[in-house]
Amino acid sequence: MPTPTTKSRIEIRHRRIRKRVHGTPERPRLAVHFSGQHIYAQVIDDQAGRTLAAVNTTEKDFAASKETRPNVATAEKVGRLVAERSLSSNIRRVVFDRGGFTYHGKVKALAEAARAGGLEF
Repeated sequence: MPTPTTKSRIEIRHRRIRKRVHGTPERPRLAVHFSGQHIYAQVIDDQAGRTLAAVNTTEKDFAASKETRPNVATAEKVGRLVAERSLSSNIRRVVFDRGGFTYHGKVKALAEAARAGGLEF
């Protein structure tokens, strides 16, 4: 049997996490994803199948800046912005879905910035 790639290990961890983590209208899911070039964060109500708030680095605000890279500093900006957009939609409590990524570096920076921005999880 071939050794699993990093991507397949992330997908396996994400499936395992999603068995337990579900977004509800009272407590939606804050899902994060990190590609090689971009950072994505969404607040999702899984019962209704709706995205309630979203931020990613492909938006005009981030794309116009030369300093936008998929690093810890950008993850902090995305975390603060997703918290701001969630609070404007009257969403204060969320459940965190790290998307199979380890809670370290960019994931941790995004989560802590979202908490500092006012989200509770």
